Amino acid sequence: MKNKVILLVEDNPSDVKLTRRALEQNQIVNKVIVAEDGREALDYLSGAGQYASRDVRDFPAVVLLDLKLPKIDGLEVLKEIRSNELTRLIPVVILTSSDQEEDLIASYKLGANSYIRKPVDFNQFAEAVRNLGMYWLLLNEAPPVK
Repeated sequence: MKNKVILLVEDNPSDVKLTRRALEQNQIVNKVIVAEDGREALDYLSGAGQYASRDVRDFPAVVLLDLKLPKIDGLEVLKEIRSNELTRLIPVVILTSSDQEEDLIASYKLGANSYIRKPVDFNQFAEAVRNLGMYWLLLNEAPPVK
């Protein structure tokens, strides 16, 4: 489980800190790459910009994607991930505070693997992160990388 990377796409520094804390509390020690906006997330996945030297075949085990992002919003990021032959099979979990039904529906229509509303309470959030980690990093069998 240690060598699997998590791509956390989150613009709120407090939520990044909370997510890292919840991962640590649950002994999930995977490397976490944080993209602070949608453009940075797509650059990471495609090996562009500051990530030009990254091996683009080394995909994250899971993308934790917020919806309300600067530059490119989360739904557009998801659409780009699913439209790219190289990235379309990467598991994407929407991790958002949005309680808008249209965001939920749009996320699934665009190919999200899961949609989780961020709980306000840290203990509930830590439990949600633990469950995410256990499933996507330990139990889920990802498709082979070509």
